[in-house]
Amino acid sequence: MLTKFDRGFTFEMETEFIHFSSTSRFYIFDLFPAPCSQNDDVYEDSASKWVRIRVGLVLDMDSLEGKMVGRSVTTALSDFYAINTDHKTRVSLSIRNSHGEPLLALASAVDLLQSEEVEAIITAGDSILQTKLLAEIGEKAKVPVISINSPISPSLSRYSHLIQATLDSSSEAKGITAFIHGFDWKSVGLVYEDDDDWRESMQLMVDHFYENGVGIQSKAGFAVSSTEEMVMDRLRKMKDLGTSVFVVHSSEVTATRLFPCAERLGMMGEGFAWILTAKSMSSSFHGKEAMEGVVGFKTYIPMSRELQNFTLRLRTSLGNGDDVRLSISGVWAHDVAWALARSAEMVNASSTLLEAITECRFKGLSGDFQVKDKKFLSDKFEIVNFLESGERRIGFWNGNGSFSSRRHFNKLETIIWPGGSAQTPGGRVLGESKRRKLRVLVTSSNRFPSLMEVETSAINVTTVKGFCIEVFQAAIAPFNYDLEFIPWRNGSNYDNLAIALSTQKDKYDAAVGDITITANRAKYVDFTMPFTDMGLGIVAPRESSMWVFFHPLTRDLWITSAAFFVLTGTIVWLIERPDNKEFQGSWPKQIGVIFWFGFSTLVYAHREKLQHNLSRFVVTVWIFAVLILTTSYTATLTSMMTVQQIRFNSNKDHVGHLSGSLIANMSLTSSKFRSTNTKGLNNSKEYAQALLDNTVSFVVDELPYLKVLIGENPEKFLMVKAHCNTIGFGFMFQKGDDLVHRVSMEIMKLRASDRISEMEKRSFESKLPYTADDTSNPLNLYMFRGLFMITGVSSALALALLLITWLRDNWDDLMNSVNVFLSRRLVHFRILFATSIHPNPLDDENAVQMAQRN
Repeated sequence: MLTKFDRGFTFEMETEFIHFSSTSRFYIFDLFPAPCSQNDDVYEDSASKWVRIRVGLVLDMDSLEGKMVGRSVTTALSDFYAINTDHKTRVSLSIRNSHGEPLLALASAVDLLQSEEVEAIITAGDSILQTKLLAEIGEKAKVPVISINSPISPSLSRYSHLIQATLDSSSEAKGITAFIHGFDWKSVGLVYEDDDDWRESMQLMVDHFYENGVGIQSKAGFAVSSTEEMVMDRLRKMKDLGTSVFVVHSSEVTATRLFPCAERLGMMGEGFAWILTAKSMSSSFHGKEAMEGVVGFKTYIPMSRELQNFTLRLRTSLGNGDDVRLSISGVWAHDVAWALARSAEMVNASSTLLEAITECRFKGLSGDFQVKDKKFLSDKFEIVNFLESGERRIGFWNGNGSFSSRRHFNKLETIIWPGGSAQTPGGRVLGESKRRKLRVLVTSSNRFPSLMEVETSAINVTTVKGFCIEVFQAAIAPFNYDLEFIPWRNGSNYDNLAIALSTQKDKYDAAVGDITITANRAKYVDFTMPFTDMGLGIVAPRESSMWVFFHPLTRDLWITSAAFFVLTGTIVWLIERPDNKEFQGSWPKQIGVIFWFGFSTLVYAHREKLQHNLSRFVVTVWIFAVLILTTSYTATLTSMMTVQQIRFNSNKDHVGHLSGSLIANMSLTSSKFRSTNTKGLNNSKEYAQALLDNTVSFVVDELPYLKVLIGENPEKFLMVKAHCNTIGFGFMFQKGDDLVHRVSMEIMKLRASDRISEMEKRSFESKLPYTADDTSNPLNLYMFRGLFMITGVSSALALALLLITWLRDNWDDLMNSVNVFLSRRLVHFRILFATSIHPNPLDDENAVQMAQRN
């Protein structure tokens, strides 16, 4: 980024030289050659010192547009410095040829930054990709990138060093919409260039159409490579759909092929209207003989003597004479060059070239030049009518949102439409007497009549009703179609339904019913946004047992907890009994104290006063464990009493599902619902009966089906929302049908106004149930193994300490008792020994006396 005038060249104004490199890949335009001094960056003559500001141009020099932009910039700079001879700066240009390739444009920009050290880059063209790439480079190098005639795109708004000189797409969209409304047309056909850049630049206009009530009845995209047969075929289909008003957003190449084909199909006669966008009008058309009656929006360039002189000089320098018209890109390039030259002179130590450009104000060939929010936008448009004699101006669309002409304010001149008639084409649009019939396939299994019920009378009249139909009719009502309902008789495999809709376009337009949106079906058709809740759910009978308070804990946990209550009471009794009178007394009383003290800790109601620290330690640890157990029990019981949780055992429980439903079968193979014990059921009555007679423990299905079941039996069953792995029901349309977007918008409005909720209540006959996001299993022993381990270790430690203390206090008595015991045993042994030697009584007496003496 230039911050000081510390380098540059001085040049003479009178001559201009073009030098070609040996690779012929780029050109260097030295506009102002002069003798060289010792300083390579500064050149002087006797009157002035000029600073060189290097600017790079990245253009497609193989195209007429690129050559025109390049020549326009060089000519504009020559004119500027011819007038402003006292300026101390001079802009020096280096041009690189991108050959129309974004990657080559990127490489050229890198080369300009590295080898030429340019301080700004100018590019031109309608490639959003090329603009993004150069903007990214400019962002990294802190160098302003000026893009001429690139589309306005939200993806470009993040680049702070990108300046765009282009038409105001928003103003044009408003103008074309106002033009359509002015003739009371309700919908149009859209013909566009089938290319990413053209589609993105068209999106703003399409969105504006939708927001202002202009429908897109049909669309057709053409590539530059599209054959004449392809163009004819798609135009014929648009004509067959009744489209008579067309908006064209395409390149000159595509438009040149389009109108002769339309003429051969009779679409350039009376009753038809064609509107060209400004981007399509950027260049002159060839073959205008086929465009009589077409109306086009053109970026407005005020006529002036300066513009005429500049155009004449540009034609002469390009050497093509009258065959060349100055394009809007050439006009903007002139003004951009002047802005750069003026800004270079304004740069000082406290400002940058980018800041100087954004602050630059002057009157250029295109009008008042002013950059706002990094954009120089042209918001005024000239409206022309193509006639056999040439273009005829019929008025203007002003930036303030109104039409005008030379003779009328807020009004256009008379338009000559295709066929040479001044009478406005009627526009065979939706809402008039010639209404289009919409042929709708409807699912007819009638398994859930609240959702979808189809009946066919003896005289072959089809009657449909149910929640799905009610939503569809409300969503399609604003478009005023005649609906023909055709029952789908080929079962509940809706993948086949999608294929039928896709392959039999001459028979069906849409499909309505309990049709889940899936990736496989979306390969064949386009879905609207879902009109039901998303996901799967589980339904089970409500809990009515009188022993529900036992359910929060498993049997093992109940038994273990009771054992620890008794164990704690016993240990405390052992510690306190010797000294604490409250733990003494008769054996029945002491046993009662053991059980009472242990279980009273559950509610912290023990009244016995503890005298030993060891017993207090045991009780403290156990009360901590009791606190954890009671709070967990309370939380789980609360959950059971409010949600009445469903405990799903995939190995034992039988699970019901909708018979033949691919979605239900897929859900039962998922990690959440995997089960081998499944049972197919056909309708909500079978669901209810199977649950009540315990044929199945649960029913797993999509939420709309389960809402029907709960609505019919609100007091008997409970639903728990489990997974959002489906995205609900949607309506199917042919691929590319514009009704997809419009019906989706209507569904959004129905949701916002709560009308869908009201339809649900009417269809499901009751207030829909509360649902919980998930369920939890009962508390088991394994979860609390750590807690019981701590309690057990503390109890064992207390018993060990108690034993050690007792041994210490009674050691002398214990040893005396042991000695007496051993002495007695020894005497007894000696008597037995003496008796064994002297068996007679006298001898026995002598032996005893001898043993005693010994």
